[in-house]
Amino acid sequence: MSIETVTAASGGIYSAAAVEASAAKDPGKLDKQAFLELLIAQLSNQDPSSPMDSDSLMNQTTQMASMEALTELSTTQRESFALQMRANAIGLVGQQVSYVGADGVTAVTGTAGGVSFAGPVPTVVVDGTEVSLDAVSAVTARLASSQAPAPTPAPAAAPATAV
Repeated sequence: MSIETVTAASGGIYSAAAVEASAAKDPGKLDKQAFLELLIAQLSNQDPSSPMDSDSLMNQTTQMASMEALTELSTTQRESFALQMRANAIGLVGQQVSYVGADGVTAVTGTAGGVSFAGPVPTVVVDGTEVSLDAVSAVTARLASSQAPAPTPAPAAAPATAV
């Protein structure tokens, strides 16, 4: 987005210093407030004999709205991904999981007994060791003897019907 350079001769509330202070909060990122302050400064300091092009104003406003929508979409996707990781981590509880050990070579297998959401990436507690969810390399369903599938009964013979 291109924004023309504006100098504030009036030194009012929407001066270049105010815009710089707003941008100083997070360098390299102009937020909606900074954009509006620049726009107001630009409009209040424009030359009356050659006013700002309305098409240019609409383009800048549209670009700002698009950027805001993309930022909101990005935030929503990030939150959705975090919830998905949490749900996947919870699904590992009670399963046999494998991961690469601390030495970076040995594959360790154990039962996932719990999950922690304390960090940015959920961790799975495997036999007392906390393992990052993204370090889990394999998952195997663990069937207890009481969960073994029951044999299927043979179909009962159909009773004979007289015609």
